[in-house]
Amino acid sequence: MLNMKRTGEQAYSRAEKINAELFTLTYGSIVAQLMKDYEDVNEVNKQLEKMGYNIGLRLIDEFLAKSQIPRCRTLRETAEAISKIGFKMFLGVTATVSNWSQDELEFSLLLDENPLTDFVELPHHDAEFDSRDENQTENLSSENSEKNSKIPLLYYCNLLCGVIRGSLEMVQMKVECKFRRCVLLGDSVSEIRVVLKEVLHDELPPGDD
Repeated sequence: MLNMKRTGEQAYSRAEKINAELFTLTYGSIVAQLMKDYEDVNEVNKQLEKMGYNIGLRLIDEFLAKSQIPRCRTLRETAEAISKIGFKMFLGVTATVSNWSQDELEFSLLLDENPLTDFVELPHHDAEFDSRDENQTENLSSENSEKNSKIPLLYYCNLLCGVIRGSLEMVQMKVECKFRRCVLLGDSVSEIRVVLKEVLHDELPPGDD
C-alpha cells in the first residue's frame, strides 16, 4: 500500500524551494491589493478562489509528475493524497483528513500550520457580530455558517480552496470547497470542507466511440 506521508516527503525534497517569508509576504500583498480594488469582502473571497482555481488547473501536472502516484481509486485515497502529498509538496506542511460524512462524499482538511498565515493579523473581528459557535462548527456547512454571520468574513487563504477545486477538476472530480474555520478569525484550527458533487467523464469526439 502506498505510504502517502513518505511519498509527500520525497516529493517535497524534489520540489524547488523558494524563500518562505518572501512567499508569505507576496501573497499578503496580493490579498491587500484585492481589498483595495474591490472593497468588498465577499468579492475578494471569490477572486482568491478564482485565482486558486486557475492555479490548480496547471498545478496538477506538476503534482502528478513529481509525486508519481497511481490514480486514486476512491475519494478517501484522494483526500489522503491532497493532505499528505499535495500540501507537503507545495506548502511544506501536512493536513489532517477528518469529519467524513456518512455517504463518504464529504470530508474536512484540518490545518494546524499554514505558512500563508505567518506574520498575518486581520483587522479586529468582533465576536458579537459573528454568530459562529466553534463548538457547533463541525455540524455546520460553510454556507450555513456564512448565513448565520451578520458581517462577511474574509477567508484570507481562500486561494487554497480554488487550488483544490481546479486540481480535482482536472482528474474528473467536480467538488465544492470552502473554508469552515480559520485561525485568523479566532478559530483553533483552519478547516477546509470538500464536497464531491460529481464524477466527470471524458467525452469522446464525434466518430471516436
